[in-house]
Amino acid sequence: SSMNSRREEAARREFIDDLLYGRSDLGRLAERATRFGLRLSRAHAVAVAAGPEAYTETDAVPRQVESALLARFGGRKILLTTKDGRMICIAPGNQPDVLRYFAKQAHAATDGGRVAVGRAHRGPGGVVQSYDEALDALDLADRMGLDDPVLYSADLLVYPVLTRDRQAMADLVRSELGPLQQARGGAEPLLKTLTVYFDAGCVAAETARRLALSVRALTYRLERIHQLTGSDPSDPMHRYTLQTAVIGARLLDWPAKEI
Repeated sequence: SSMNSRREEAARREFIDDLLYGRSDLGRLAERATRFGLRLSRAHAVAVAAGPEAYTETDAVPRQVESALLARFGGRKILLTTKDGRMICIAPGNQPDVLRYFAKQAHAATDGGRVAVGRAHRGPGGVVQSYDEALDALDLADRMGLDDPVLYSADLLVYPVLTRDRQAMADLVRSELGPLQQARGGAEPLLKTLTVYFDAGCVAAETARRLALSVRALTYRLERIHQLTGSDPSDPMHRYTLQTAVIGARLLDWPAKEI
C-alpha cells in the first residue's frame, strides 16, 4: 500500500540522515543498514555531486543518474540519495568503478556539475568520514578555484595539512605576500601572476600566454615580486615558500579578507 511505502521511505530517509551525520548508536545503525543492503562492517566510500541547482530524490536529474547506475550495476550494494540539495552515492570501498561511473553520470546529468569522492573507510563511522571528506573537497575546490569536474580527496591530502594551523598559515601569507600590497594596483595582480606561474609549472612562456602578457612583461612582474617580497619565484628554495603562501592566500581568501 502507499501508506506502507511512505513509511518505508521515511525509515530510509531517517536511516540516511543518521548515517551521514554519524549520530545514533553505531551498533544499532549497522543493524538497520542491512535492511538497505549495506554491510557497515566493511569499507565504504561516498561520492557527492553538486549541480547548478538543489536536487531532491524525486527530481528528474537524480532519477536519471539512478537509472543509469541500476542499469549498469543492477545487483550491487549501492545506496543513492540526496542530501542538502546534492546527490550522494555510497558504494563498497573495493568497487571504485561504481563511484567513477556515478561521477561521470552526475557530471553529464547536471550539465557540468562537480563531484567529489571521499576515501574508503571501514566500520559504521566510515561512511560519515568519507562523506565529510567529499564535502571538504567540494569546499576546497570552490576556495582554490580547482576546475576538475571530479575531485578525489585522496589527491587533496596536502590541503588539510596546510590549513590545520590556520594561525601559522595566516602568518606565512602576511609575512611572505603582505609586501605585495605596496605595488601599484595592490597585491591582486601580482598574486594572480604567481598563481598562474605555479599552475603553469613555472614555465615563463606558458604563464605569459595564459595571462595574455608578453614574456618581457611577465619577467618584469616576477622581478617586481622578488623586489617586494625578497623571494625569487624562479629559485626552487624560495619557490616552495611562495607557492605555499599563494595556496594559503587562496584558502584564506586574502587579500579580499583581512587575516
